[in-house]
Amino acid sequence: MTDKTADFTQGSILKKLVAFMMPVLGALILQAAYGAVDLLVVGRFGSTSGLSAVSTGSQVLNLVTFVVVQFAGGAAIVFTAISVGLFIVMVCFAHPIAILMQAPAEAVELTTVYIRICGGGIFFIVAYNLLSAIFRGLGDSKSPLLFVLVACIINVFGDLILVAGFHMNAVGAAIATV
Repeated sequence: MTDKTADFTQGSILKKLVAFMMPVLGALILQAAYGAVDLLVVGRFGSTSGLSAVSTGSQVLNLVTFVVVQFAGGAAIVFTAISVGLFIVMVCFAHPIAILMQAPAEAVELTTVYIRICGGGIFFIVAYNLLSAIFRGLGDSKSPLLFVLVACIINVFGDLILVAGFHMNAVGAAIATV
């Protein structure tokens, strides 16, 4: 057993399981923080429509991320096809998705743009979740936590620069998220 991997075949399992799961929990919390940071920054520096767009678009992105995470535990080989499929759906059908998610009328266009930008970056989201599943499968739950921590920090600074600095509203939040 190395420093980064957990060996559940010997000794007490509970202590090892808790040590393994804490970084997984931390990574999930940081992933949830993405949307929260976007909402805080756009709420402070963007428009009401932008705030609604980020709120609605984040729900779509969270759903897609949840589906990808669930597939990550299974057949990793199909991820390229899943990425392409999600890319097509999110980019081509962003407007109907915004309507389906009941975005307020004044926020539909911004929500559509938010979903399209995040859909354009879906390959990165899928790749992160696939690599995280592989690392966890190898017994390393700390590396995925570090990956998402770095991404979260970049997202915070990206939000502040693009939304607060350049006044890009929900578009800036989506770019920072990707």
